[in-house]
Amino acid sequence: MRAVVWITESTWEECVDRARELVPGDAEVTLLHVSPTDVEDVAARGAARLLGRRPPPAPGPPLRAIAAGEAQALLESAQSRLGRAAELDSRRGRVEREVVEACAGADLLVVARDGELRAGPKSLGSHTRFVVDHARCQVLLVWAGEPAAGPPEPDRRDGPPRPH
Repeated sequence: MRAVVWITESTWEECVDRARELVPGDAEVTLLHVSPTDVEDVAARGAARLLGRRPPPAPGPPLRAIAAGEAQALLESAQSRLGRAAELDSRRGRVEREVVEACAGADLLVVARDGELRAGPKSLGSHTRFVVDHARCQVLLVWAGEPAAGPPEPDRRDGPPRPH
């Protein structure tokens, strides 16, 4: 069995805890973190457009190096919490596409809900929704934080509830 555990800054503990509890000890585990490149792109373009002038390079390490270091530290913390050997996979790119690609050949993906803490469609963020819809493996979806107590409250703006 091959399991991928998607590590994000806000939900990694819950994912690692569920993987530690539920993934068999003989399974091959990959801890995956994806750094979005759109943040780097915006930061790079923003400085270059400052009143049409090119500002001098900022002192210190570039944003990409900082992001890579933080991703590695997060993966190492996740491996320590997991308490067993795991492959550490740090990627850059479009988050949802990289996660789906990393799941190729996997049997299980462990991912946390990352949206609102109430039941309903908004309990998944856009990247997570894409991954849940397109991953070609079993998906274990865990709550990050306390799970919702019951069915979602109707959104009064949408009119009466629709029949299922």
